[in-house]
Amino acid sequence: MLLRLPTSISAVQECLAEGAVPIGGASLVWATWQRDGFPELAVSLREVPEANVIGPGTLGAAVVLNRIDEQVPEVLRRAAATVGTGAVRRTATVGGNIVGSTLRCLLPAALVLDARATVLEPDRVHETDLAELVAKRPLLLGLTWQEPLVSGYRKLPAEAGGPPPLVVAAAVHADGDGRKLLRVAVRDGYEVLSAGVPCDAGTDQVLDALERTDLGALAAEARDAVRHQVTEVLNRLSDG
Repeated sequence: MLLRLPTSISAVQECLAEGAVPIGGASLVWATWQRDGFPELAVSLREVPEANVIGPGTLGAAVVLNRIDEQVPEVLRRAAATVGTGAVRRTATVGGNIVGSTLRCLLPAALVLDARATVLEPDRVHETDLAELVAKRPLLLGLTWQEPLVSGYRKLPAEAGGPPPLVVAAAVHADGDGRKLLRVAVRDGYEVLSAGVPCDAGTDQVLDALERTDLGALAAEARDAVRHQVTEVLNRLSDG
């Protein structure tokens, strides 16, 4: 396998036009390649400056998970900190986790941030939403979002070798008129559900509103986890 490490977006696009397979930290695909054979040509974004940005409102796809720090919202930082082991987090990338993984541990956090994805194609760079990103799985260059007022993340314990652990992510945003919106995303098994409701009323009213969304169809344990995380986030919003 020939691995190319371009240093510019245009050079990455040339590699894609030649049929190069995008590769992140390879923590997910290495075993598959060892079994099924390696691609002839691969391309990595790890030397592309735009893919390595980390800061307020932005995160590059080539950033490895253990680099994600307090420059990003709590929900995203905690999601990254709970992925695999320390060794995995030193090699796994943002792009590989969201686009290349079936678990997509960072996806609930990105959803509640209402993040937008910048993606690379051989002939263009463009922005899209997370639904299209997950469905079409293009080469992710980075994520952008508006900073939330408060956010939180919870991953429930799970047995090794069993189904993926339940994840609940939540964030509160303010619109231009000062109204507040709560976004919640849940990973239940391999499925990710999300909903948004106004949260200018009390906690009980917000929880009742969530019950009338798709999240109301979750099993009792998952709904309890949602109530716990939402209550915690709204309490922190009030305290702040």
